[in-house]
Amino acid sequence: MAKVPSVPGAVVAAGGLVGGYGVARWTKKRQLGGVVLAVGGAAAAQQWRRRAGGKAAAALTVAYVAAFAGSHPLAKKVGAWPAVLGVAGAVATASWVIADRRA
Repeated sequence: MAKVPSVPGAVVAAGGLVGGYGVARWTKKRQLGGVVLAVGGAAAAQQWRRRAGGKAAAALTVAYVAAFAGSHPLAKKVGAWPAVLGVAGAVATASWVIADRRA
């Protein structure tokens, strides 16, 4: 049986942040966007734990939550989409450096 490659945590995390915002914006249901954000974060955390261990996964999860929180004040300065894309890129980069490049 062929091994199915897993999606890098960087892609999952960035997708959770961007997807969560996009769903909330386009459906006008913030709770639905929150579900996408939470599922993306949980899936990324599993990838991080598997690839780099519990401490790295915890640190990256804190970064994911901080990115979500930080995107709100940043959006007031640069706009919503640039803020979300910027924090998603930052989390994806951290994920690659800490966990994904080891795979």
